[in-house]
Amino acid sequence: MRKHNRALRCGLAVVLLVSLAACTTRPSIYSWGGYENVVYNTYNDPGKTPPEAAIEQMERDYQRARAQNKPAHPGFHAQLGYLYYQVGKVDAARQEFATEKANFPESAVFMDRLIANLQKK
Repeated sequence: MRKHNRALRCGLAVVLLVSLAACTTRPSIYSWGGYENVVYNTYNDPGKTPPEAAIEQMERDYQRARAQNKPAHPGFHAQLGYLYYQVGKVDAARQEFATEKANFPESAVFMDRLIANLQKK
């Protein structure tokens, strides 16, 4: 009977350890910074966060990511380019769209379209 209890306890301990290991999350390879808050505030209440403030936040986040040697996540440069466009910095917007395209080739069709639209204006 004691062997059975000991085996049962060891089995439960193994199941618990495996369960805990499965619950751990791996850190993201990307740096997200305050991106979610910037996007939420930009679209939820446009007057609350002016584009200039959002640009400053995203640029700070980008510098932190570089300091941590982490790449910017997909969509980061596209969003920053859009913010630059909103404040009239078309060349900076074009550069951010090109960076997004270079870093994430799957975005090429969309980024090319945005760049082409910038050239029309």
